[in-house]
Amino acid sequence: MTISNDDDLKSLQDIGRIVAQTLAAMGKAIEPGMTTAELDLIGRSLLEREGARSAPELDYDFPGATCISVNDEIAHGIPGARRIEAGDLVNIDVSAEKAGFYSDTGASFAVPPVARKTERLCRDGRRALWVGIGQVGAGKPLSGIGNAIGRFAEKNGYTLVRNLASHGVGRSLHEEPKEVATWPDRSERRLMQKGQVFTIEPFLSLGANWAENGEDPWTLYGEPRAPTVQYEHTLVATAQGAMVLTLPA
Repeated sequence: MTISNDDDLKSLQDIGRIVAQTLAAMGKAIEPGMTTAELDLIGRSLLEREGARSAPELDYDFPGATCISVNDEIAHGIPGARRIEAGDLVNIDVSAEKAGFYSDTGASFAVPPVARKTERLCRDGRRALWVGIGQVGAGKPLSGIGNAIGRFAEKNGYTLVRNLASHGVGRSLHEEPKEVATWPDRSERRLMQKGQVFTIEPFLSLGANWAENGEDPWTLYGEPRAPTVQYEHTLVATAQGAMVLTLPA
């Protein structure tokens, strides 16, 4: 999607605020002993209260309102009977639609007490996201995002999952520009367009290079298995840089 008027921007800001606040509330609600289904119900209730609909349910018939992935699960985890425990690494991905506009956000949460390396991984996962966001601007190369995140990861001793890419969003959950790499990609030649809407979501890891399927049709695991975090924002490319749409109000 490329924003063409103020009404489109306001609609995107509205759904961006909704998913951001839902994610923040779910993160605060995490506690040992609760199930991922209970955590998902919190997210569903918040979305419905705002008149929004779960995007993965709407577009892909996903069996949950949000994706909740724990420990070795790195993406698209199905909410269910699994109980969250102290020391777990929990990733929540919230995407939703309202009035025909979509937004997507995510974050990883460490459930105390956790090892220092896990705390550092979460801190640096957030830093990696903002390193990528710093490369956004109308007319700039999309490859700059992955190059900058790649330098950050290498400098700090991390790997990047290289088959889970960022993507366009706006009128559907996944649209052009498709497959925006958050790792160095020499084949990337596209430029960011003014008003273009897309996500940035690096998967920073202590060793994983790829995501692979598990036993169910949805959940993805790191290969090799290693602690992995994901942080994600939806944004607009402007002449002044990135306008981030998924910050809590």
